[in-house]
Amino acid sequence: MQTQAVLLATGLLSLAFAIRAADPTPPPAQADPARQLRAYRDFAMGREGNPERGRQGFQDEARAACVKCHSIDGTSSKAGPDLMAVGDKFPRRDLIQSILEPSATIAVGYGTTIVETKSGEQFQGIIKSSPDGGLDLMGADGKHILIAKADIQEQRGTAVSLMPEGLHTGMSQQEFTDLVEYLVTLKQPESALTGNRGMPSTIPELAKPVILRPFFSEQLRFPHAFVQKPGDVRSGLVWFGQLPGSPNAFLAGHQAGKLWLLDKSGTNETRTLFADISKDIFNERGPNGLLGVAFHPRFRENRRYFVKHQVFEGGRIVTTVAERLASADLRSDSGHPERRLWSVISTTQDHSGGCLGFGPDGFLYIAMGDTGPQQDPQGHGQDLTLHLAKILRLDVDHADPGLAYAIPSDNPFRGHVGVRPEIWAFGFREPWRFSFDRLTGDLWVGDVGQDRVEEVSIVRRGENLGWNVYEGFEPFSNAYRKPDASYTPPVFAYRRKFGNSVTGGYVYRGDKRSSFYGVYICGDYTSHRIWGVKQEGRVLQSVMQIGTAPQGIASFSEDEQGNLYVVGYEGMVYHIDFSNTAFTPAKPVSN
Repeated sequence: MQTQAVLLATGLLSLAFAIRAADPTPPPAQADPARQLRAYRDFAMGREGNPERGRQGFQDEARAACVKCHSIDGTSSKAGPDLMAVGDKFPRRDLIQSILEPSATIAVGYGTTIVETKSGEQFQGIIKSSPDGGLDLMGADGKHILIAKADIQEQRGTAVSLMPEGLHTGMSQQEFTDLVEYLVTLKQPESALTGNRGMPSTIPELAKPVILRPFFSEQLRFPHAFVQKPGDVRSGLVWFGQLPGSPNAFLAGHQAGKLWLLDKSGTNETRTLFADISKDIFNERGPNGLLGVAFHPRFRENRRYFVKHQVFEGGRIVTTVAERLASADLRSDSGHPERRLWSVISTTQDHSGGCLGFGPDGFLYIAMGDTGPQQDPQGHGQDLTLHLAKILRLDVDHADPGLAYAIPSDNPFRGHVGVRPEIWAFGFREPWRFSFDRLTGDLWVGDVGQDRVEEVSIVRRGENLGWNVYEGFEPFSNAYRKPDASYTPPVFAYRRKFGNSVTGGYVYRGDKRSSFYGVYICGDYTSHRIWGVKQEGRVLQSVMQIGTAPQGIASFSEDEQGNLYVVGYEGMVYHIDFSNTAFTPAKPVSN
């Protein structure tokens, strides 16, 4: 929820450059900064620019610092985001916004980190790697700052971009528009990716898309101590699901740590607070806070439910899974302190994975991301001594010595020397949402990509999904490649032109008469596209765009009857109505 909201797993770019005007016409004088921003925005939206002039301004180091902070070749080697496919990732309006207000929305993985050392020094920059538990920061000047782990007193993020405000004031409105036009042309070439039937070059749309019907009449916002706005990560709805055994009761969770019980019967709706765990979690910035909720399979008998969230301990962000107890009537939290089961220290504030959930085997599965930095330079995805970038499987009904849980006897790495026995599968980047097919038991995972593609996989015991050796079907890096390793490819992957933050969904198992029965439904947070995916033997057979969500897709949900829902990041929940159309691909996917 790559979100996911993720949340989401990608965010927007921040363009760290400073450019001087070559046009002798000075920028218009505006006393009101907001009015000036509006004038530049309106000019760039209403006129075409010259991409060649924009390219020259971008690359001219004597006049601009763009190329000092941004690569455009997919290497992500500089302090700012790589812009290779930025024209595919974001619409023109968002590119304009990122230049005019760089701190409004910062790309995931490129938030500024502030480090205070034990000697009293303070440094800030983008985390490029974490050698031996220390930090390698890169500032806007491109210089590296190496800080040993033993010297770190505190590490925290800030909502202020490395890119300074007001850079547009050094350009005329036409020069600003030329620069935007050049960024729009930076698209991913079709030839850049090897053809694979699992990553089709075109995805057809249904002639008659599915209908998304608002499930609740109001957005699931909640009162809080700060002003909320669409896109504020702290107001994002990150989880929604049916209360076990209660056909008309649903639970909605927000990143800030509140869970709401929602009762719906016909047109009647009520909302009551189920739990407020905001005091127990960290959600300062980015896709942090409450990430997932799961009910025990015997929730109606034992009242146990589990939350995945983050805390700030010892100057570091820690991702945790904790057990909580519901009240006797199952309609609120009991108020008892939560019991921590599991935790792991994050390298950065990003890529902490998304949901957790119980499988058909009764064990708890936890999706954990690599926690950054970008490109996974320490190889967390391939390191079996760590819980990072893994899907874990725990027995929460028993406890092994020294643990708050037990290791299931058939976990693939139980008893292996030098390997964490909790690991069920590995090689993930940011597995934001996963689900189990209620008929086959298949574990479907949507994993948010790095630079080029998003991917959806069916994951099985002990498998290596490839990150960061592979991104989707494509080789990414040889740094942690092992000659005897086997890498499991995804079922479906898509290019940046279709979206850049996959949100995993569910296999539809509602109406058996529906042509969508057995089709995996997923979507993209940024592009709002919703897809239907059919596979056989984990090979893509067909994929269709079946609709478009009104809001960014933070999550999907399934009720006890098999109905599916889309959870919008801005707070709306939509029931997916499949009855007005049919899943009829023109022809099977081919290479």
